[in-house]
Parts: sequence; C-alpha cells; structure tokens
Amino acid sequence: MKLEEERGENGCLVGRSQLCQDEKHQVNGKPLAKGEVEVYAKQEADGKSDVSRKSLNMYTWQEIQKHNQETDQWLVINRKVYNVTGWADRHPGGRRILNHYAGEDATDVFRAMHLELDIVHLYLKPLLIGELAPGEPSQERNKNSQLVKDFQELRRTLEVMHMFNANLGFFFLHLTQILVLEVLAWLILCRFGSGWLVTIFISFILTISQAQSSFLQHDTGHLSIFKKSKWNHLMHKFVMCHLKGLSANWWNNRHFQHHVKPNIYPKDPDIDVGPLFLLGDLQPVKYGKKKIKYIDYEKQHLYFYMVGLPLLMPVYFNLQSMQVMYLRRYWGVRHLNFKCFSLQDIAWVSSFYIRYFITFGPFYGIFGTVLLIYLVKFLESPWIAYVTQMSHIPMKMSKEENRDWLSTQVLATCNIEQSFFNDWFTGHLNFQIEHHLFPTMPRHNYHKVAPLVRSLCAKYGLQYVNKPMLKAFGDIVRALKKSATLWMEAYYET
Repeated sequence: MKLEEERGENGCLVGRSQLCQDEKHQVNGKPLAKGEVEVYAKQEADGKSDVSRKSLNMYTWQEIQKHNQETDQWLVINRKVYNVTGWADRHPGGRRILNHYAGEDATDVFRAMHLELDIVHLYLKPLLIGELAPGEPSQERNKNSQLVKDFQELRRTLEVMHMFNANLGFFFLHLTQILVLEVLAWLILCRFGSGWLVTIFISFILTISQAQSSFLQHDTGHLSIFKKSKWNHLMHKFVMCHLKGLSANWWNNRHFQHHVKPNIYPKDPDIDVGPLFLLGDLQPVKYGKKKIKYIDYEKQHLYFYMVGLPLLMPVYFNLQSMQVMYLRRYWGVRHLNFKCFSLQDIAWVSSFYIRYFITFGPFYGIFGTVLLIYLVKFLESPWIAYVTQMSHIPMKMSKEENRDWLSTQVLATCNIEQSFFNDWFTGHLNFQIEHHLFPTMPRHNYHKVAPLVRSLCAKYGLQYVNKPMLKAFGDIVRALKKSATLWMEAYYET
C-alpha cells in the first residue's frame, strides 16, 4: 500500500457522516462556526438543486459503468446518479473508498457506512447529475435484484427493531474494565516493586487492557455511542490514540477500505501483505508465474508464527501509524472544527507515551518504560492477529466481481461460535458476518440478528460459515499452506 497516495479525512471518522469544517468549509476565508456547516451546505445544495433538476439526464447502466476511473467517478444511490469526481478529494472517508465503487450501485454500502444521512444528503445534492432510465433495473444486471430487495427489507426490519441503537452502559462497562486494569497494574507495581516477576504479571494485565482497548476503539470508530457526533469522535481519539498509542485517522482510512471491499484485490489493504505473505488463490499464482521469490514462500505457514503473530502490533501497525501521521501532517492543534475535536493524532498519541513515562518511568526509567510498552504490544500482537485474521484469510479472495453487498460480505467473512469467553476474547468480532453487513450496529446486538442473517443466506444458497475458535485459528495456517502450494506449483512448473 502506497501510504503517500492516500488522503486523510481532516480529523473526522472515515466512512461516517461527520463532515469536518476545514479549509474547504469556509466562507470568505473565515471558518464556519459550529452548526453553520449544515446551513451552508444546505444553502449550497439548494442553490444548485433547481439547476440540477432542470438538467437531470437519464442514464443506462452501460453508460454509468464507463465512469469507473479515478479521474471520472459516477455512483448510483437509490437510482440517482452522482458525479463524485470533484468531491473525491474532499470525501471524509478518503478518495479511495469512492473509487472502489465508481461505476457501480453504491446504495447498500452508502447506507451501511454512514450514520447521519440527513447531513450526508446535503452534500450529495450538488453532485446529482441524473437518474437511471425508467427501463433500467435498480442494480446492475448481473446482480440478483430480489436478493438485494430482501436484504434491504431485512435492514429496515432491524431498524424498526432498534438494533442500531447503542447501549451506553454496555460500552461504559468495557471502558471501566480497561481503566481498572490500567490502575491495577500501577498499584501492583507501587506495592511490590519492579522485580521481574511483578513486571511479567503487570505486562499480562496491560496486555488484556490493550486488547480490550483495540475492541473498544473498533466500536467507537464505527458507531454513534453518544448522540453528539463530536463526543463519538472524541471518544475514538481517546481510546485509539491515548489508550493505544496509534493513529485514529490511519486506522479509519485503512479499515473502511477493508469494509467496503473485503478480500478484493487490490482494494482491500488488509490482504496486501506482500512480499512477506501470499494470500488466496490468485496472488501466489501471479508471483509464481513471474518467478518472484523474495522469501521462501513454501514455509510462509511456519514463519507466520515467528513473524506475523508477534510483530503485527509492535512493528507493522506501529510503524505504519507513525508513517501516516508524519506524511499527512497529523500534528499540532487546529481550530475547533465542526463536530471535531481540535487536537490532531500526533498530539493525542504523544499523550499515550507521556502517560506511560509518568506512570512507569519512576520504576523503570525512560529506556525500561519503552521496553515495557513494546513488551505489552508484543504480547498483545498474537491475540489481535488471530482475532482479526481468522475470519478473512481462510475465506474467498478474488478480483473485483461487482457482487451485491450481502454476497460480497458473506463470501469474505466467517463467524466463530458464540460463548461468553469467545464474545469477550474477540470483542464480539466472532460475529464478523453481521458486523460486516451492518458496520454501524452495536456489537451487543449481533447475536440477536444472526438468525435472521443466516436465514436470508440459506434462502439464496450463500454459505453462512460458523466454526469453533480453535479450528478458525488452525484455518489461518492451513490457508497459508494452501497458498504456498499454489505458489510452488506455478514457480517450479517448466
């Protein structure tokens, strides 16, 4: 992934409707006050809407699908055609997400990834250029229109059932768990000193805290836990940057690309782990036929234990987060943006290290505290690696096939059997299918909607995979071994 080519979202959550007032949201060079962005956007949209209505054209899918380039992007949402080419660089979710759906129907992904639709629609109005011709289907002809309708009906049913309403107490308890563990580690250190046995013990306590922080920041990055968007944004910054020491903006940009096109080459950054690992059926064959052998891929299922598990968090994610913050200049303090907290990621991440040095520095010194931080990240890494990879690496990986939203997500994800421990250990990401279908749904409702999703999958012959956790762990290695075999066959064929 070429980090310097990606665009950030100016401090707001990617894929959400929290549109920030930055340099582009000013009038006469002056920043708009809180709440004025909606008014300004509405005036701008209303000013153009009359012209738009008069000049609306009718388009066929054949015409729309031609506009699928980075410099020429059209989307279809609820039969309306939008030219988002000029808006792409201003999109809070980054331009790549829009480009992933250029020339396609984006109705379901639009609904899945945005929370405050009223605000988003204000920004859509000026981009409206036409609508589908009366004889055209609402989706591309290769898609099953009845399946799409049934899925949309399922979502409406879940909305009526209030399945998208977050329970504030649930997430408060998880935050309390994290803070109690952090304080407990410090109290044990104060009581028993910094001996090596105590250090190992508090490292395990901090590891649990860090892993649970990963799951909580995942929630705050997706959901409206609070009614006010600015508090959701602040909460995500606090958990991701202050409690974990990683960039929230980096995570958003990367993670939401994964959500909109999971396991799709080259749109999902999570499967772009070459040249270290080769995943799926296509990439190994491609490398093999080109006689590419950066590493001995025959043994990738073995060095996954030595490299992939222990180094994901302390090396790969940590360095990538720092690189993104530097390249995109996420530092310092800006004016208070619309619904956005003013501190940028580098300031927030710095507070993570300052907190550790204040808390543990008197016992370990500066160098020892740095070692403690990376020991905890090292211990956390296998936990997070297993949880994040077990639901995707063994599943189908392909090039763009322009499938409907339900099929795209179900084919690329699988669930892990429910239990109290599995729910806690995975942060409810054992319900990966439901999470991918409904990213803005709070995790405490996944188990309630799972039977309905399973029933819909059965109706259309989509395999709803649900497996034991240990089998899921093993499937990661088995998938890597299968990919290695495909590479060898292609590499050594004469």
